[in-house]
Amino acid sequence: MSDTAVKAPPAAPPTPPAKRDRRRLVKALAWIALLVVLLAIPLYLDAAWLKAGQYMMIGGVGAIGLTMLVGQAGQLSLAHAFFLLAGATGYTVLSGPVDDERVFGLGLDPGLSLVGAVVIAALLGLAFAPVSGRLRGIYLGVASLSLVFLGLYFGQSAETLTGGTSTGRSPEPFSLFGFPFTNGGPEIELMGVPIRQAERLWYLFLLLTVLAFVVAKAAVRSRVGRSWRAVRDNEAAASVMGVSVTRAKAGAFAVSSAYAGLAGAMTVLWFDILKPDESEFGTYGINISIAFLAMVIIGGLGSVPGALVGALIVNGLPQVLSLYSADLGWFSGTGDGALTPILVSSFVYGAAIILVVLFEPGGLAAIGRRITSARKPHLPEEQDK
Repeated sequence: MSDTAVKAPPAAPPTPPAKRDRRRLVKALAWIALLVVLLAIPLYLDAAWLKAGQYMMIGGVGAIGLTMLVGQAGQLSLAHAFFLLAGATGYTVLSGPVDDERVFGLGLDPGLSLVGAVVIAALLGLAFAPVSGRLRGIYLGVASLSLVFLGLYFGQSAETLTGGTSTGRSPEPFSLFGFPFTNGGPEIELMGVPIRQAERLWYLFLLLTVLAFVVAKAAVRSRVGRSWRAVRDNEAAASVMGVSVTRAKAGAFAVSSAYAGLAGAMTVLWFDILKPDESEFGTYGINISIAFLAMVIIGGLGSVPGALVGALIVNGLPQVLSLYSADLGWFSGTGDGALTPILVSSFVYGAAIILVVLFEPGGLAAIGRRITSARKPHLPEEQDK
């Protein structure tokens, strides 16, 4: 070997088990502290802020499902709004009264209806498997976009199920094991604060969000998640390794649709009405699919915690601006060109997407990983002489 050969830098030693356990403990304590703060928020904030937080959690659940599909499995989908409508309609129909002459209902228990809505959305996503298994990239995105228009037609024409665009229909108030999540039922107080509908829905949505988060993290770390990533990286190589590409794609689409269905059921409980859109832009329109895609891009494709942060920005910013504008007199113009909280929020997260794509394709999750890794000690590298 010549004298001018460059010596390789020394390999970093493995992390000692004690230090690794300490990091895990700190991480677990941080999650527990965050959960305690979220549990205490209803005791200090009024109903308007709680409702804004509930809408952020709706976005978080839907974004978790989409980041698994787009980021983990590598399938572009613009059909999230369709499955949102499917979950909302499924819950409303399954739990609706059977004696209503105007609309159809099965009168099932609300808790069972919530599970049924998730299953219906998952089955619809599974039915899309023949298309998702054959297409990829922008072609799959355009094909999935057709489902949004299908949902628009369904919502307007199936008035016995959706109630129609003029009046809609009210969902059955949610209850679990006989406990209502409304202002009725037993009076409960915590630290002198009455726990009414806003507080009860907060805790319900928090429970659903935590369950969605835990299940998603387990799926990503499991054999299923590894098969999704193998298909995303190289379909031919995944097939050689024994991964069924078609089955992996179908499973990813079904799981993502189930999450969107859960977010749809939460949406109809949040609005307290199921009302289909009159055009392709609305509660279940193209704008919602784009908003969910913005959440996962800003948060970081494939990152489950990043999806929650993206939902905090995309769904939370309009709510926060609306609440502050009422107090500070912002957006008070009445002209056609006046700024609104939704319009300003669209500008903000649109700019955020551009910045992420240009400077940090990994999103906020990658920034968080870089900050975390920068705090870890590194061995000084030897300089070659």
